[in-house]
Amino acid sequence: MDIGILGIFQNFRGERDDGALIRGEMEVALLAEALGFDSYWAPEHHFFDYSMCPDNIQWLTGIAGKTSRIKLGTAAVIMPWNDPYRIAAKMALFDQQSGGRALLGFGRGLSRREYASFGIPMDEARGRFDEGTEIIVRALDGGYIEADTTYFKQPRAEIRPRPTASFNDRLYSIGVSPDSAVQAAVLGSRLMVLAQQPWEVFRDTALIPYQTKWRELRGTEPTPPVCGQLMYCDADPAKAAERGETYVKNYFASVVEHYEIAGKHFEGTKGYEYYASAAEMISAIGLDDMATMYAGVNSFGTPDQIIEKIEEQRSVLDCDVDVLAIPMYGGMTDEEALASMRLFAEKVMPTLRATARTAPTRHTA
Repeated sequence: MDIGILGIFQNFRGERDDGALIRGEMEVALLAEALGFDSYWAPEHHFFDYSMCPDNIQWLTGIAGKTSRIKLGTAAVIMPWNDPYRIAAKMALFDQQSGGRALLGFGRGLSRREYASFGIPMDEARGRFDEGTEIIVRALDGGYIEADTTYFKQPRAEIRPRPTASFNDRLYSIGVSPDSAVQAAVLGSRLMVLAQQPWEVFRDTALIPYQTKWRELRGTEPTPPVCGQLMYCDADPAKAAERGETYVKNYFASVVEHYEIAGKHFEGTKGYEYYASAAEMISAIGLDDMATMYAGVNSFGTPDQIIEKIEEQRSVLDCDVDVLAIPMYGGMTDEEALASMRLFAEKVMPTLRATARTAPTRHTA
């Protein structure tokens, strides 16, 4: 199994100096390589303190120049906000600069506020995602880009430089809704998810549809999912429980605000029907109980408690999972995040690797 780190770039409540936050995220990225993590990932978000990384490819290129081993991935390029040629060309250049360490993850985007600031209707998200990702994957594999679709027009042109190799075994897609999970299989990408609902729900609504579509299209077994989760690790059980729950619930509150997750707007937005149902559930359950549920599916605690939680994920999903730990969020200090990463690397990673059912594998589309 692979174990990675995902930076969030969150300026919680706008309380930090932006420059200090960016320097802290840089320290997290460099420590990930030093501690032996397999991969480091960066998101794409715009306009708000919720997450301040408007160009993850640019950021990762900087990390590539300061590291030599760790794989570097986008989690994710939000396809509807981007031009396919720009992403294909930047990824090819980044792949050359990093010596073939680039991983390409896609997402569709869920924030009405971000869509509004781009002036892009959320109703177009599904079409822009499906068309754009296919164009990019074909361009990186074939060495040229060409498109004549509903949303993208591109005369045939070369991709120069070309990437070090095909991205067919380096593709990832975030899939929470059934439609997004199935589209990940159609694209030939690995399924990524961030912990936000019981793992049984993810299994039934996303993982199984993904696996079924993958087998139908390819006749092979899909690679296990990549499961991102908020992580806080401390040897003191009381401290780990109290601070971990506080930070995770702080982050949950920011998710609710940024994505307007309990709002009614999903009901009338094409392609987001799944989230309309989720909003209804939140209204029925209440935000406090939802925050408690959210905390329960993320990974904070002592090393043994975190191991137990990830073993439970494996059991529920009936497969190994690649773990993507999110180390700094919800008002956590740099010092706390770095100490948590060190303890996780020392006490949790070796056990997870030793107890993995199978060796890490790569798939081909």
